[in-house]
Order: sequence, then C-alpha cells, then structure tokens
Amino acid sequence: MTTWEQNPPVKLPNEPAITPQIVAEHGLSPDEYQRVLKIMGREPTMVELGVFSAMWSEHCSYKSSKVWLKKLPTEAPWVIQGPGENAGVIDIGDGQAAIFKMESHNHPSYIEPYQGAATGVGGILRDVFTMGARPIANVNALRFGDPEHPKTRHLVGGVVAGIGGYGNCMGIPTVAGETSFHRAYNENCLVNAMTVGIARADRIFYAAAAGLGNPVVYVGSKTGRDGIHGATMASAEFTEDSESKRPTVQVGDPFVEKLLLEACLELMETDAIVAIQDMGAAGLTSSSFEMADKGGLGLEIALDKVPMRETGMNPYELMLSESQERMLMVLKPGREDEARRIFEKWELDFAVIGRLTDTRRMVLRWYGDVVASIPIPPVVTEAPVYERPWTATPLPPALDAATIAPPKDYADALLQLVGSPDQCSKAWIWRQYDHLIMGNTAIRPGGDAAVVRVPDGNGKALAITSDCTPRYCQAHPETGGRQAVAEAWRNLTAVGATPLACTDNMNFGNPQKPEIMGQFAGCTMGMAEACTTLAFPIVSGNVSLYNETQGRGILPTPVIGGVGVMKDVTRCVDIATREAGLVLVLIGETRGHLGQSIYLRDIQGREDGPPPPVDLTVEKRNGDFVRSQIQAGHVAACHDLSDGGLAIALAEMAMAGGTGLTIAIPEDAGCPVHAYLFGEDQGRYVMAVRPAVADAVLASAAAAKVPATRLGSSGGAALTVEGVLAISVADLRRTHEAWLPAYMEVRS
Repeated sequence: MTTWEQNPPVKLPNEPAITPQIVAEHGLSPDEYQRVLKIMGREPTMVELGVFSAMWSEHCSYKSSKVWLKKLPTEAPWVIQGPGENAGVIDIGDGQAAIFKMESHNHPSYIEPYQGAATGVGGILRDVFTMGARPIANVNALRFGDPEHPKTRHLVGGVVAGIGGYGNCMGIPTVAGETSFHRAYNENCLVNAMTVGIARADRIFYAAAAGLGNPVVYVGSKTGRDGIHGATMASAEFTEDSESKRPTVQVGDPFVEKLLLEACLELMETDAIVAIQDMGAAGLTSSSFEMADKGGLGLEIALDKVPMRETGMNPYELMLSESQERMLMVLKPGREDEARRIFEKWELDFAVIGRLTDTRRMVLRWYGDVVASIPIPPVVTEAPVYERPWTATPLPPALDAATIAPPKDYADALLQLVGSPDQCSKAWIWRQYDHLIMGNTAIRPGGDAAVVRVPDGNGKALAITSDCTPRYCQAHPETGGRQAVAEAWRNLTAVGATPLACTDNMNFGNPQKPEIMGQFAGCTMGMAEACTTLAFPIVSGNVSLYNETQGRGILPTPVIGGVGVMKDVTRCVDIATREAGLVLVLIGETRGHLGQSIYLRDIQGREDGPPPPVDLTVEKRNGDFVRSQIQAGHVAACHDLSDGGLAIALAEMAMAGGTGLTIAIPEDAGCPVHAYLFGEDQGRYVMAVRPAVADAVLASAAAAKVPATRLGSSGGAALTVEGVLAISVADLRRTHEAWLPAYMEVRS
C-alpha cells in the first residue's frame, strides 16, 4: 500500500481495460508503467493513464536531456528569470524587461505544414504574453530536406505560409531567421519559432498557483479534439504511417489569439491574477499540473465546465486536447466577474472550472463523479530521468587546404555559391512575413541580426538573431555547440549590440542511440563553455528529440536564439556598404580552414574534415573590439564571417548596399587563395570604416592585440579581388535572388 492509496475513481462508459498494448500506445515503457502503478497504488483509469503519458513524454518531461541541460549556465546579474517558466526574462534597463523563448513544432509541421508552423508561432507567442509581455518580434529557424526530394517544395510552401499567416494576422513582425536545406532533413523538417516581448520589469507574471480556495479559470477558445496526443507524437520517431497522425496536429486561429493577447494584457493591468499558464503541449494536463506543483498545492477541476466546441467529448479528450488559444489562470477570490467582463468584451470564453486545495492531488470531476485522482508531486518528481549511454564523436583528421583543389574559375565558383539553396537570398520567404508592422524594425531581415526599437525605451533597441551550423555539429558536436553560441553572439555584435542572453532549441534524433546521445552531450558541453566565456546565459529553451524516420536521423541542430541590447538605436549598423570610399578592414586571423566548409561541400562535393576551431577568448576579444568601434560611430557597415568565408561576406555586403568592393589578398596571407577567400575561420568580421578614422581604427586594433588587415575599399559596380575575380554587383544579385523563387514556382 502507498501513502496515496484511495478508492478508485469511476470509469468512463466503455472504458477499456489497461493492456500492455494500450500502455505502449501511450508511449510508456513497461518499467515506466510499473512506476505509475507504484505511485497510484492501483491500476489507473484511462484518463489517469493519459495524464501520465503526456506528463512523462519526452516533450514534456525532458527525461533524456534533463541531466545535460543542467550543465548550461543560466544566471547573470541581468537575468530576472531563467529556465523553468514559460519564457526567460532579462533586464534591459529603464524598468523594462525582455521576455523570450524558442520552441519547436517539427513533427506537426511535417505532417501538416501550414497548421504545424502556424500553431508553432501561436504557441510561442502565448509563452511570452502569458508572462505579461507584449510581443514585438518573431524569429524562425527552418531546415528542409534536399530540394529534389518530392516533399520539400510542399513543406517549404506550407511552413512559410503558416508562419506568415499567423504572425501577420497577429500584427507582430517576423524580423529574422534562417533557412537551409540538407538531405538529412528529408523526412524531418525543423520548424523552430522564437518570440521576443517587452514588459515592465516589476510586473512579470508567473505560473505558480497560490491561495487555498482560489478560483481556477479557463479563458480563450473552446476545446476540441485537435492535438490529442500531440506531445506523445512529438516524442517518437516517424514511421511509414506517420501521415495518419494528422488528427494530432492542432488547428490555430490567429484572430482569436489576437483577442486573447489583448484580453490578457488588459486583465494584467489589474491585480486580479495570481498565476497564469498557457495551455501548450499536453493542454489542460500540463498547465494544471505545472501550476499546482510550482505552488505546492492541489487542484480540483470540474471538466464538464470546460467550454467545448464538439459534442460528445469526454474527460480523456478534454485533458489531452491541444486546442490552441487557451489559458489557465488562478484569480484572487471575488475577482471572477471583473475578469469575466474583460474576456467577454473580447468575445472569448471564460469559465470558472476549479479551485485550489491543500491535498496536493489533481482531482478531476465529470458531472460530479471523480474520474481521476492523481498525486501531483510524484508525477513531477518521480518522472523518469535517464542518463542514457553515449559515445563521443571523435574530431575528424585535419585537412590541408593545399591538398584541396582551387576552383577552375573563381568567379563561377562564387556565383555558384551565392545562388545555391543555402546561400541564396531568402527574400522570397521573408517578404511573405510582415516585418515592418508596428513601425519599430530598424534593421530588416537578410543581415546578421534584426534590430527592433523598444517602445518607450528612451532610444534603445533589441538585436535579435538565430543561428546554428549543423554540419559542424555532425562533424564534432562539442565544437559545433561552441560555434553555434559564438555565431549568435557574433551576429548581435556585428550590428553593434551588447549580447545579453540566449534561448536554445535542441533538435536531435533518437536519444536511445548512444551516438545520438553523444551528439547531444557534446553539443551541450560546447554550448555551456561558450555561454560561460561570452557571458551569454541560456534563459529558456526547448528540446526536440526523435527527429528520425525509418531510423534515419537529422543532423544535430542546436539552434541558438540570441538577444542583445543597444542603448542608442541610431548607432546600429547593417551589412550594406552603401557608399564609395569606405575602407574595408578584416578583423580576426585567417588560416584558410576549409574542413566542413560550404566551399568544400558545394564546389568540391565533399563533406569531410573537422569544423573550424573556436577559440572563445579570441571570439570575445575580437567581438568586444568590433562593438566598441561601432558604438563609437567609426563603422558604416559590418558583417561577421561564417558560411562561405570572406568571399560570401563581401558579396553579401556589396549586394545589400548596391556598391562594388575591391580588395587585394595580402602577400603574406599564409594560405592558398581559395582558402583565404572561402575558408571559414571563426571570430572574424569585415568592417567598412570611414576613411578619416581608418588609421585610428587599425591602431586601436593593434593596441588591443586584435588582428586587423586593410583589405581594400568600396566603390564602383563590381566585386573585385585583384588578380582573382571580378563580378558585377548586378550579376551577383541576379544569381543570388533567382534560385528560391524559381524553385517555388515549379509545379510538379
């Protein structure tokens, strides 16, 4: 007998007996089910089994990743709230806070790309405004399969339309992101959505329930049957019958979410709310258990009071539905009518469905009968936590750039790269997103990071980015994890912002395979090291595992979403060299690293070698110098060097500004020409500085022991590398902008 023993609740009509097959269908292993029996002291009902299935799913419990996530740094003087709430919160000065998080909607987006992506945006928006913030920007990170795969075009079109459809209707700009293609994502596309919002630093709302007897209210849309077992589906590999899982994909309504946003923020202007939680993955189950557990209380819910949009729904469906645009709140006693008036004014459902108790049990009633009675603490504290076996990925042998063939024609090679699926312009995508609505976008999509003015922020702005290089993570996870954080930090620095914190989205394959768990472990260790050295803590995030189909996993993809602050938005710079006579200065050391480079893959047809090493001390030194020069007003344009190296960076700067650039490769370059141009050495930037201060900038760099090389200048109509290549900016643009629109216009 256990301390939780009790008379069993009534069973639903036609409720089946719990069999090993039913347990397996709920995603629980035999050992996990034995743990359920021990906690309950009896066989659970179907409703109770459904609750354990959702709460102990990989998606909700992080049972395979939790031991590694604890190694990530999450604190800094400016961090108000780290992981554990709906989103992370950082202090940005002037009594204001930035609230942000990134989450995945990978499995749903593959099954139903429009609704999967749309509800991914809706879910992350709710995570942010649940905490009292008005969202000011959306970001997305997308990975698709080989463009020749029969489903890729369909997925691209549906996902982009879903993101644009939801975000545009909400009136929130989508300002940054990334999109790439690789055959490893053929049957597991990745859709990672991030939202950033602004709130008063002294008015943050949390999820911990408090106050015995306080009313628990349901607000938003009615509950339907969409999304049932969505969390369980997102915690399993895809198989041949995955298309049959369409019913587990939620259906979103951005117009209702806009009403919900305004109603919540209006109620938050009062002092009526004690706690609030979005109904996200696992719906009413996760929201109710998380609120009660954080508050150390019990909760009694009358499920027949839940607003329903379909007839014949039962408690099992109501607890596991992932219908969108819903919130759960705890109100102060006597404030129900005040809150009801606000939500009814916004034409939203409002229902008092329960109350807080001191039992620390979740008691679910259905027209008076108890249909579930579950102890809350063990569901959380005794959820499985696995230290899964893992094997490290060894660092591949070094590649000597001199043994890698140079291109037959440098101009043709550069044109091939700028017009490739990964490096081509993604304007076809972001032009479908309203990136200017609200009127605060200072730097638009297409550069290193977006910059968005902070409303009532005394001239300050936030810089926002997302980044990851999965091929680096595949080759050597620890280096790849280190580089993902450093690259996001570098992107923020390149616009002149001070990086403050980041959110992560850990996308990996099956953690039960030691090599995949090793990828997760390695990336996490690299990320932890980089976050610590760069003072760039992780304050929120998401883990998406089992991104596999028929045993074929994705590339390890730990996406980093970064946020930085600028005290004066007028000091920000983008990548565009818009005027002639600017002096081009290369910051950082170039050794010509071609292992795992875009050049090696797309020009030479090879995917081998080690990723470029990441010296975090050098990253910080070089980045701090670049930022100081931008903030001093010495820099007209800046671009960090990443995929494609110097050549791609120069081409992008020229195309963005419509002005040619001319450089000469130094005689003492120390590496072959193709390695100098296309090598992906880290910690590097190109700054276009004003001629009057060029000598002073170079002298300051020398004093700071920052490698700085005068490359050339801006002007003319072509990108010219003396003695190597000359391509008109018009030809670069034509090639750069052609591939994606042409690809999406093809009809099968």
